[in-house]
Amino acid sequence: MSERPMLLLSIVERDKGKKLIKALEKMNIRVNFQCVGFGTAPTEMMNIFGFGANDKDIVISLGAETAVRSMMTNFGENFVSHTKYGGVMIILKISAANRILTEILRYDSNNANSEKETTVMKNEYHNNLIIISVNEGFSDDVMQVARKAGATGGTIIKGRLASFGELLDPGKNDTDDDREIICILAQIDTGKKIMEEVNREFGMKTEAKGVTIAIPAEKAYKI
Repeated sequence: MSERPMLLLSIVERDKGKKLIKALEKMNIRVNFQCVGFGTAPTEMMNIFGFGANDKDIVISLGAETAVRSMMTNFGENFVSHTKYGGVMIILKISAANRILTEILRYDSNNANSEKETTVMKNEYHNNLIIISVNEGFSDDVMQVARKAGATGGTIIKGRLASFGELLDPGKNDTDDDREIICILAQIDTGKKIMEEVNREFGMKTEAKGVTIAIPAEKAYKI
């Protein structure tokens, strides 16, 4: 069976994203995406954890499992100081992926003759990365509800909607092109409560047109 891909979500100080990507590429983690985010944790909390200013670079990376685990095994050597990038790296296993993607990540397409084969994983970990997408202008309200449900902080990413498929009724598309994505790391039980409360206040039937998902997080590092 093909090797599973893994996902890395890194939230680092502004202008440190390119530096991190170069380091990841040297570790054979070569599929990387970068965007801009804004921290929502209180300034004093950010300072305690060494996260610095609220403005952030968000780096989303895909790598073969062997490459990611090699990086994790030698984490101290690869990332000498936790203040080097001023942020956090979250390691995630993808629950399902096309075989061709896993082969591309391995740089071996000899056996990539089936795009339909997938790998599936159970959530065996204690934390979830909660991803909430809402219409522009609702992120602060979402974070207020999330905090009441137990969230200690989050990161907001500005983006644009590419497609919403059949989630919307024809002729009733009141979802903005401009969207805000809120990422929150939380324990399983707390995350469930956060998702329930956010869905209740900002779900698809509301003006926010919110979509909420959770991804199991295997490991979180300060970097």
